[in-house]
Amino acid sequence: MRLYSNEIVFRGHPDKVCDQISDALLDAYLKQDENARCGIEVMGGKGKIFVTGEVTSVAKVDVERVVRGVLHDIGYFSNYEIINNLGCQSPDIALGTNDEVGGAGDQGMMFGYACDDTEELLPTAMIILQKLSRWYDEKRKECPYLGSDGKAQITGEYDENWKLKKIRYFTISYQNDECHREELDQMIRDECLKICNYYQILVEKFLINPTGRFLIGGFEGDAGLTGRKIVVDSYQSFAKVGGGAFSGKDPTKVDRSGAYKAREIAKRYLKKYRLHWCSVQLSYAIGISKPLAIYIDSDKGNMEVDESLYLECTPQNIIKDLDLHHVCYEGLSKFGNFVD
Repeated sequence: MRLYSNEIVFRGHPDKVCDQISDALLDAYLKQDENARCGIEVMGGKGKIFVTGEVTSVAKVDVERVVRGVLHDIGYFSNYEIINNLGCQSPDIALGTNDEVGGAGDQGMMFGYACDDTEELLPTAMIILQKLSRWYDEKRKECPYLGSDGKAQITGEYDENWKLKKIRYFTISYQNDECHREELDQMIRDECLKICNYYQILVEKFLINPTGRFLIGGFEGDAGLTGRKIVVDSYQSFAKVGGGAFSGKDPTKVDRSGAYKAREIAKRYLKKYRLHWCSVQLSYAIGISKPLAIYIDSDKGNMEVDESLYLECTPQNIIKDLDLHHVCYEGLSKFGNFVD
């Protein structure tokens, strides 16, 4: 038996708030202009929200209104100073990514993963944490004693086939008013047990706010930055991560679209070849349309890659096949980009 851990952060975690702001702004630009080129970064802390990065678009977006809308939806009502420092994308990059060339928006490698643990084709512990995070977000809207900030972690016992057998430690750190702890702790514990019982997973021990208190959270407790939770956004450490963040990037940026395509291929191969798990790597060079390499690994070993897959994985074909101009990216950034 081996021990392995994975983690998620709740919507109100400062880094995750910045991800959602970046993607809400991206959505606003793409809604008016599907050809918008965006690379939007957000930093927040101590009463200020700083929006920077590059946007090239004919769209007219009220940046402050979008930012305040995200903050309000997450449950942060402070009167933050919002600083708009957005500029235009470098014309050097545009040379290789315009519609005529259709090249990748950056170099790098992206990974996709799928396994047969759950109906979502994702690891059981990952799905448990995503369900808890969704529940918590709904619960804090109706419970005035819960704050928006928080995170959760599972340390599980796995067999030789990497199947979760038991949760050794279920760690939850959540912001609250610290006046109703016993009631809130029990409510969270009960929901965790309910989710775990569905998957017939025993929880051995809960660690709830193990420091003792979690009263101050959000940007008053810590700074936040777009793209600092790439492992949470991907597969919570169950699969490799290419290193590029998703949020704030339009689909010509293969950091995002390539990762989505790699996930789609992994699911396809898992079903087609009846695999237990499948991992896909795509790699690109900026301005070049076809991937430099496609590598597919699985519990049955390395899988053969047909040449047609290289054409399928050009940025323009990925955008078309996955309809990436009509996706709610803010929704994807709330609980992890791979939730289906």
